[in-house]
Amino acid sequence: MIHHRYPLLFTPLDLGFTQLKNRALMGSMHTGLEEAADGFTRLAAYYAERARAGVGMIITGGIPPNAEAGFGAQLTNEDEVAQHRMITDAVHAADPDVKICMQILHMGSLAPNPQCVAPSAVKSRIGAFKPHELDDAGIEKQLADFAHCAALARKAGYDGVEIIGSAGYLLSTFLVQRTNLRTDQWGGSFDNRMRFVVEAVRRVRQALGNDRILIFRIAAMDMLDEGMAWDEVVQLAQAVQAVGVNIISTHFCWHEAPVPTIATMVPRAAFTEVTGQLRKLLKVPMITSNRINMPAVAEAVLARGDADIVSMARPMLADPELVRKAFEGREDEINTCIACNQACLDHTFGGHRQVSCLVNPRACRETLLNYPRATSPKRIAVVGAGPAGLAYSTVAAQRGHNVTLFDAAAEIGGQFNLAKRIPGKEEFHETLRYYRRMIDLHHVELRLNTPVDADLLKSAGFDEIIVATGIEPRQPALPGIDHPKVIGYIDAIRGRRPVGRRVAIIGAGGIGFDVAELISHAGPSAALDRDVFAREWGIDFKNHPRGGVTGVAPQVQSAGRTITLLQRKTEPVGRSLGKTTGWTHRIMLNRRGVQMQNGVEYLRIDDAGLHTLVNGEPKLFEVDTVIVCAGQVPKRGLFDELQARGIEAKLLGGAFEATELDAKRAIEQASFMAAAV
Repeated sequence: MIHHRYPLLFTPLDLGFTQLKNRALMGSMHTGLEEAADGFTRLAAYYAERARAGVGMIITGGIPPNAEAGFGAQLTNEDEVAQHRMITDAVHAADPDVKICMQILHMGSLAPNPQCVAPSAVKSRIGAFKPHELDDAGIEKQLADFAHCAALARKAGYDGVEIIGSAGYLLSTFLVQRTNLRTDQWGGSFDNRMRFVVEAVRRVRQALGNDRILIFRIAAMDMLDEGMAWDEVVQLAQAVQAVGVNIISTHFCWHEAPVPTIATMVPRAAFTEVTGQLRKLLKVPMITSNRINMPAVAEAVLARGDADIVSMARPMLADPELVRKAFEGREDEINTCIACNQACLDHTFGGHRQVSCLVNPRACRETLLNYPRATSPKRIAVVGAGPAGLAYSTVAAQRGHNVTLFDAAAEIGGQFNLAKRIPGKEEFHETLRYYRRMIDLHHVELRLNTPVDADLLKSAGFDEIIVATGIEPRQPALPGIDHPKVIGYIDAIRGRRPVGRRVAIIGAGGIGFDVAELISHAGPSAALDRDVFAREWGIDFKNHPRGGVTGVAPQVQSAGRTITLLQRKTEPVGRSLGKTTGWTHRIMLNRRGVQMQNGVEYLRIDDAGLHTLVNGEPKLFEVDTVIVCAGQVPKRGLFDELQARGIEAKLLGGAFEATELDAKRAIEQASFMAAAV
């Protein structure tokens, strides 16, 4: 039966010896559960929940084939087979038609251990250690370990494996001249440089058998000036196809490449056309990925012929039921991935912390955080419809409580209504759309434009009162802070006060960077315009030069203002930003000429400008506008009033703690509280 809305997404894919039930793939993401206590039990629940919701195939987080290949969990022996069997049994019990493949990940020079290996002793810019150069015996060991790992994956019940040959991991470092300096049979010409990769695939195919799925992940664009040429990408893809790969998955960029591919500033499905170009030259089905976060986007990718399978990894972190909701026509109920990376990839790459999701804190906590039906429903008042109040209200109402949500504003969202105005953060609209639908679906009584006081709450006789009134900007005690040229960040973002041509921004946290992005930006948002995105980051999608990058200076859009971003701390400006996104903001602001200054002591503001000491030396910033982004304080007036009246209430979100705006913490705290009420 052809699906009326998504006929391609819900069409099975015949691989000859087996079939995928649909074209929706949950791509690989390391969660940190692989190394956690009782982690495989939790992983089993995590993957099984996605399987029950109808995904066609799942690829696990990367599993090293030996000790030098990575860290933590491996698949090298019978005890580890038993752990992995927990995952495959759970997925197949949830839905026997769902395929689950294990990714074999050899991190090479990016492995965070001193035993790491590579084709040559070339340290990665982002690696912790200089790798050991593999000799002939070492190369043979690595090839044998790939094959052994594949055989064990079969024994563990996996439907197949994926070999990752991209991202700056071991296989990709053989392919690129900058990391493969060898002059033997494993280096030099591209035929030699790809020899290790092709041999690894051949041996894995042999060990896996012909009745299991073999996927190879290729760097279709590695975003390196000295990266792979297009003809090399094609040659490699055809070579691994010839030795038995069933599916080829395209990946974009090395981790050290200075081009964003996964952040919210990247347009939806920006890279799928590259997959489509390669697909025309191959016989096996192809997977495409990156910023495909809604079913309509996935269907459009398939309709263009860009791929046969669409990978949606983070989107299924954000909403495990994405596929089911799409099938049942409930797209407006999808909790959309906004590609913020704050609880997922920032955790993975920022110290191997456990992964979750900002908009769905249940992700990777399926055995710890659930929303059972309340046995004794309560009447609950929630004051404040920001992220914390929205999360608490909708979870509590989902459990059967009678919830009234108050806010003095005319719209829900709180600080998210500021975030969605920043170029590159348009996806925040989706989260507000989701919560608005949850309010309706779970019958939360929403009262906007309604200031609340203790008398109103007491007279209504609520069983529980939750104060989620958020924050208010901190006003530094600085002479001249009331000068006409001084404006707060809320007024700057909302456009309620004019911003001059020469601007100093006090405070270089996340809000300071957002303000700098907004007032330095001109023209269409790159997140909404693929051509603008390509120009700003030096990507050539049309001609596909070596590495996919133009090699010339990117063309940036700028408002032409003179902007200085200031902070008190002496550490580099922007260090506190997210691991996977902070560098993109720093690069873009630098390209627009935004100056960044640390070690600043603020003295006063007057007609001449902002007077400071910079590293102890007097400095005057002659500016028209000073925008204050100096942090926040909890907005607790209502809570204090309730306490004074002896009325019990609980604090939540920014009203509970306001250091830096932190929706991740607020939504997580709210969800756990609402699960327990």
